[in-house]
Amino acid sequence: MLTLRALLDDAALELDLLVPGAPGDVDREVLWLHNTELPDPSPYVRADELVLTNGLWHADSAAADFVAALQRARASGLVFGLTETTPTAPRDLVEACTVAGLPLASVSIAVPFTAVTEAAARIQGAARHEALAGLVRRGNALATAISRGGGAEGVLDVLRRDHDLPLVVVDRMGRRLAGIQTRPDFDRSAARALARRPPPLEVEVPEGGHASLFLVEGAMGEVDAGLFCLRPLADLTPEERGAVDQAARFLSLEVTKQQALQAIESRFAGELLEMILSGAPRAGEVRDRLRAFGIDPAGRLAVITIVVGDGPRRPPGSTDVVEDFFARRGVPAVVVAGSQDTVVVFPWHESVMAIAALAEELVNALSARYPEDRTVVGIGDVAVGSAALRESLIGSREVCHVLCRRSAGSRVGTFADVGTHRMLLGLHDRTVLRRFADDLLGPLRAHDSAHGTELEVTLRCFLGNDGQWSTTAAELYVHVNTLRNRVAKIGELTGRDVARLEDRVDLFLAIEADALG
Repeated sequence: MLTLRALLDDAALELDLLVPGAPGDVDREVLWLHNTELPDPSPYVRADELVLTNGLWHADSAAADFVAALQRARASGLVFGLTETTPTAPRDLVEACTVAGLPLASVSIAVPFTAVTEAAARIQGAARHEALAGLVRRGNALATAISRGGGAEGVLDVLRRDHDLPLVVVDRMGRRLAGIQTRPDFDRSAARALARRPPPLEVEVPEGGHASLFLVEGAMGEVDAGLFCLRPLADLTPEERGAVDQAARFLSLEVTKQQALQAIESRFAGELLEMILSGAPRAGEVRDRLRAFGIDPAGRLAVITIVVGDGPRRPPGSTDVVEDFFARRGVPAVVVAGSQDTVVVFPWHESVMAIAALAEELVNALSARYPEDRTVVGIGDVAVGSAALRESLIGSREVCHVLCRRSAGSRVGTFADVGTHRMLLGLHDRTVLRRFADDLLGPLRAHDSAHGTELEVTLRCFLGNDGQWSTTAAELYVHVNTLRNRVAKIGELTGRDVARLEDRVDLFLAIEADALG
């Protein structure tokens, strides 16, 4: 680092310190050197520059005025070049620098300013080379730590070799990934800071003070975690900031790697559901996939389905909460994230009622994270062996579907609580359901396609309104007589009379089977 002290230590420059200035001034970093003979150089001198002068201004300007100009420019110090006419530094200049607390040094007649400048360039170049070499060395060490599986803690270990900083890594879910011990509420504060848009540069620490935040981005460019230094940004040196920022970028690589692994696990988990729903033809694959997730396929298995909120897509991060919930309890679980729901398959050796108690805890955890959304959990029957998982999966999803349709009431339910026709339909093969739906709805679709009518829409609306003529006509924006004509045509094409309960049930089940098949 270029400082006045570094120049003084170079014997070849023959510099003599006349005024040391305030404590630490000679060790203050110098931006660069500025040679001037102007009486008032303040408009041109940059902050932290070291001024070189032969004192040609001294004949027309007082030393105190020249020093005051350097103070206005926030110069780091003054070097006076001795000449044959001024073999010593002017007494009034020495006094002015002493009063102002501005470091003053003199340079020998035999040493030109170019020699001082060349020495400064060597010092600054060496410092930059050292900083670059340190950056490369630390980068190699960080890459090695990640490649060897050191994780976030390994990244911090590398950083601590050069800088003694209090560091913590917390992800957007408020989970501690690495770092020193802090109060438990720090992680929650960190998660709230990461959720802000844009994230802040500093975060208030629960125990007092501020922590500086360095963002850790994932594969999609989103903020997935934060590297927190429990010191304000103003207290960090440029070297410390650069080192922490470099570590944050390598943490992004670690987060991206973990996300890639999670994506693979998610795909494997999603395939498991497809295998289960396929039934006996893929029973062997189900057993192998469960073993890959550390679950005994011959044991008792539970299936639950979770829905958070009533939007078309599940809230971002909700699956992370579910995974964290089971991980904290040491329960090996396959967590499958769908577009709207999340399914969990896990070993269970207790009763269904015990699952309900666990589900209530899960609902509370999700409600704490998403207080504005209603969370429901559907529980399937405990399956004895992987061969029985299909019925348990269908049951849990149907229970969840029913709970979602209820605006109030219990947030956790089993099939015994909400038995419904959809459960019975779900137990049938999808091919059978598809054929049943097509037999009844196919003629309506063919007629709609050929004549531009809306018979299927009319049927769905009519049954959805419990067969109420006026309500259905108003919803379809047609006259009641037009609706009657459409319903009559539906009866003609399907062979079902909506006035008969048995026929109306057939049509209703065909629509439900169409959704399931």
